[in-house]
This record gives sequence, C-alpha cells and structure tokens, in this order.
Amino acid sequence: MAKPLAVSNILSQPGFTLSLTSLRNSLIFLIIMWIGSSVAYAANGINIDSSNGLAIHGYDPVAYFSDSKPVEGKQEYTLDYKGNKWAFASEKNKQAFVENPEAFIPQYGGHCAYAAGKNAIANTDPFAWTIHNKKLFLNYSIGTRELWLKDKEAHIASADGYWPSLMKQVP
Repeated sequence: MAKPLAVSNILSQPGFTLSLTSLRNSLIFLIIMWIGSSVAYAANGINIDSSNGLAIHGYDPVAYFSDSKPVEGKQEYTLDYKGNKWAFASEKNKQAFVENPEAFIPQYGGHCAYAAGKNAIANTDPFAWTIHNKKLFLNYSIGTRELWLKDKEAHIASADGYWPSLMKQVP
C-alpha cells in the first residue's frame, strides 16, 4: 500500500492542472485536512467527537437508514461497542444496532469518504451523508459530498484500498 501523500504531492501529481475547479477542489481538500486534524479517534478507527466523546458527533447511525436523515442521539440511549460510545435516538434504534452493528457503522469509521479516497483522514458533517449499496458514507461538507458523488464508485474503490493502512495510523 502506498504511503499517505502530502498535500503538496497531491497538487504536483502528473496531469494535475490548476483550473478554477481544481483550485477550488484543492482548497476544499486543504481545509478538510486542516480541520480534520482536530478530530479525536478511538478504537477501530472510528471518528469520535472530542467535545462529547461520541462516535459520529453523537448522531444516531441507524436513523440515517430508518428516518432517511441525521438525527441526534440521546444520552439515555448510548451504547459502548468495541471501545466506542454510540448514541441513538430511541431504544428501538439502539436494539437494531445491537443486532447488527456492522450494517450501521459508517464506512471508513465515519471519517470523510472523499478524504479516505485521497489517502487522508478528515472529519465529517453529519448532514453530508449518502447511503449507497446499503452502506452509510459521511463527508466533510455538503460541497465535498457533491464532489464525492460525481464519481462515487471510483472514490469508494480508492478509499477501500487506502482504508486498511489509514485505519492503522489513527491514534
């Protein structure tokens, strides 16, 4: 597996041209990297919010599937799973997670799917989400999500290749 690329290496890759679109995309990526560096991490590479200690910013991973929208979890419906604390909007959602956690845990541990495809770790916005092939993907922002959606299959293939080594680098 390739080593993670420095941002300067990404920008200087052969064939990289600096159009307004690529400049905007590069700027978005740099911002993702800068803000993503403030994310706390826990066991198994899960994105843990440093302000509340909860996975995926305290949002209910089951609600993305059952309610088709992000819903904040409640303190009374939390669960420790593999060393990470997850919050749920209801007991029903918590039980659905207990029965099949892997069906609800976001891809790439809840880190930005676009960044993972670029061999990097970045934080996510709970509102920048997509369910694709019965899997939850989160992205840094709505704008980043739009970039990711333009070629999601290629981004997923790339991120799937990088994720095993990226996950090992997460503290």
